[in-house]
Parts: sequence; C-alpha cells; structure tokens
Amino acid sequence: MAIITRQPLDRRTFLQGMGAMVALPYLDVMRPVGRFASAAADPMRMLFMEMVHGAAGCSPYGLTENLWAPAGTGSSFDLSATSLSPLEPWRKYLSIISNTDVRMAEAYKSEEIGGDHFRSSAVFLTQAHPTQTEGSDIFVGASIDQMYAQRFGQGTPIPSMQLCIEPLDRAGGCAYGYSCMYTDSISWASPTDPLPMIRDPRVAFEQLFGVGGTAAERASRTRSTGSVLDWITQRVGQLQRELGTADRQRMDQYLENIREIERRIQHVESRNASGEERELSGAPTGVPDSYTDHVKIMFDLQVLALQSDMTRVFSFKMGRDASARVFPDSGVLTGFHPSSHHGNNPARVREFAEINRYHVGLLPYLLDKLKTTMDGDKSLLEKTAIVYGSPMSDSNTHNHRRCPLIVLSGANDKLPGNVHLKAPDGTPMANAMLSLMHRAGMDDLHSFGDSTGEFTF
Repeated sequence: MAIITRQPLDRRTFLQGMGAMVALPYLDVMRPVGRFASAAADPMRMLFMEMVHGAAGCSPYGLTENLWAPAGTGSSFDLSATSLSPLEPWRKYLSIISNTDVRMAEAYKSEEIGGDHFRSSAVFLTQAHPTQTEGSDIFVGASIDQMYAQRFGQGTPIPSMQLCIEPLDRAGGCAYGYSCMYTDSISWASPTDPLPMIRDPRVAFEQLFGVGGTAAERASRTRSTGSVLDWITQRVGQLQRELGTADRQRMDQYLENIREIERRIQHVESRNASGEERELSGAPTGVPDSYTDHVKIMFDLQVLALQSDMTRVFSFKMGRDASARVFPDSGVLTGFHPSSHHGNNPARVREFAEINRYHVGLLPYLLDKLKTTMDGDKSLLEKTAIVYGSPMSDSNTHNHRRCPLIVLSGANDKLPGNVHLKAPDGTPMANAMLSLMHRAGMDDLHSFGDSTGEFTF
C-alpha cells in the first residue's frame, strides 16, 4: 500500500471530457491519512435478483428429490442433486433459505384467480399484494431495494439501478385485469411508482459513464468504434503520473475492464445491425441474442458500478414468467414456460430443473468478478450481498408456498455462509427480507410487507 502524506484524492473523483464521465475505483491515494473508512461510511452493496416462475425443486416431485433445497440443514448439506450445485465451490458464501411463503402473490378475490404471472414480479421485493387494475391507479408497496437505496444510496451519483433481460410491455393491460407495470418492474420507489428496468447494455453503460452531453454526442458515440476512454485520455495520463505503482495497476485494470465491455457491446451492435437474421426479433441492437452473453455483460456492468461507487444497489429481473424462450446452453430445447408446466411428470420436472441449474450456473461468473475486484483492503464480494429468489414456488400450479430464496455474501460478520436454514411452515419470505435488512444496517425497520417477525440467520 502506498504511504500517503498529502491531501488524499477525493473518493468521488471523476475524469471528464467531451461529455464522458468516468468515476474512479477506490485507490490507496483516496484513503484518509491514518484512518480507515467506517462501516457507516462504507455500507453493504446489495444486488437483488428475481428468478421468475419458481423452481422445479418446489414441485411435489421436486421436493421429494431435493431438486432445489438440499435435504440436510445447517452446514451439513449436499448440493449435488440440486439446481444449486454450481454454487458448490462458493458454499462458504451461500445461505439457503427454504420453506418461506409469498402469500401476497396469491389471488385474494375470485377475479384475481389466474393472474399469478401478472402480479408476481411486483410482489417479490415489496411482499405486498397488488391492486388489480389496468389503469393508472396501480398500487402495491415500496420495494426493499428502494428502502435500502433511500438509506444508503443517496451519497452515490445513481442511488440505484434496475436491469432486466426480457422485453417490457411498458403500458396498458397485460392479462387478468393487471397493468403491465406490475409485470415489468420488481423495483418500486413507492406503492404507486414502479421504476423502469434497463434491458439494453448500451443504455446502462451510458447511464454509468455519462457518454455524451447532447443527443448529437450520444449518437456519435453509438456510431463510433472508439472508446469512452479516448475522450478522457489526457486526464488519465495526468492522474497516472500522480499515483503510486499499486494504484496505477488498479487503474489500468479498471480502465481495461471498461474498454473490454465497450468492445463487447460494440461487437453485439455490429452483428445485430448487419442484417443477419436475429434470434431475438425486434430486440434493441445492443441486446445480445445469447442469454448467457447478455447476463454476463449485465453482471460486468454491475461490478464496474460497484467498483467506482456509482451506485450500491441493483435490482435485476432475469426473466419473464410466460416467456417461451429456449435456453440451449442448458441442454434443454423446450421453451421456458412450456417446461415450467411439467405436470409433475418426473422426467419433465428434471428437465425444468436443468434450466434452473443453468440460470444458477451463471452466478459464479459474478461471484468470481466480485472476489477478484478489490475495493480498498477488501474484495467487493466481502462487501456485497446478493439476494436471489422467486415469488413463485411450483410453477406448474402457480403456487406461492415454499418459494426458492438464497443469499450469497462475503459479509460473514453480518450474514452466515455455508448454511441451509429451513423456516417453520407458514413463515413469510418477508420475515427473511426484514432480518436481512437489519443485518445490512436498517435495524430500525420494524416490519416489511406481511412480515410477522424476525427470521433467525
């Protein structure tokens, strides 16, 4: 570590030029002399991810075969039969929370029956029951990511970011009398204010790096094969001369990561604008046809944003309930929604479990990125909690009891790892989310959604 004897560089330092704005990662030269950042000044980073439409392991057959939650509880559990098996190398960071219910996603009135697809996503992070409407009088609840962002995200340039993979309907009614706003967003600033989700990596990149101060500059950048870094070259060179060896290496790695993500986005845009037939007809040119590639770019953008402290809170909607999308990388060639309605047939349940395993299998890419990215004295993984789950359990019957939920975190002084916690029957998932927020610093939050009390981690 460099020994700092002069005024430290401000943590919120940007390199700017021609409309570009690149925040710096945490460097030794930013450390206050003789002091370390307090926990209050360096809150936990939170990533909330919705895996839509439940899990095969929550079906009657899947429960008997432990296709999601393992049979053993505590630290003595075997992941090999489960869709969580890709997380075996990361089990020290893994907390499995099984047997919790999301009753707020159930039908409360006869006219709501059948509308599970169209209200579930709005319930995941609010744990509140949506008002059935196709008009503007939408109402559900403030989501927990936004509660956290209100408390700990106001000191960052972007209090929170919302990302998604599948297309949005944006307006009007979806089905069963529900506004598409309930389906399109998992993040709600208030009961009546859903936040838009970003699907296009180019849009997310430009939001993070302020590329282009005018519409003409942004259009020029989109057409360019150059890099946002070309716009700040002079300032980078000046700063590099002021840094110690370790800080220069950290800066070089960070800037190269930005450049590499740009290259990948540009490659996707070039291919999608070439006139070749696309798998995702009508998708924006910046959206990869490959689900794997799309998710990985979104993960990389999240790591860059956390590294530069542009934001500390992400919500990521990783699918859409009724999507018929095929995931060939899973080895299953049946569409997602048809696979999910497996009729509790053992062979078809296991087929859906492979899709779940494929989706979970993308998380180690993110975990590795977080673990190998330093933020001061610690890796980002040690400062981050990832909440990954679904407001639905058995997709075949649209059941919301015993829903899948896991937490991945390196913050083992605040959250456990290598543990399977099975809740008593009837426990709301809201209890687990309430206790998670207490561990993350919101200990004055007395209730959330339909919570009935604390959940013991």
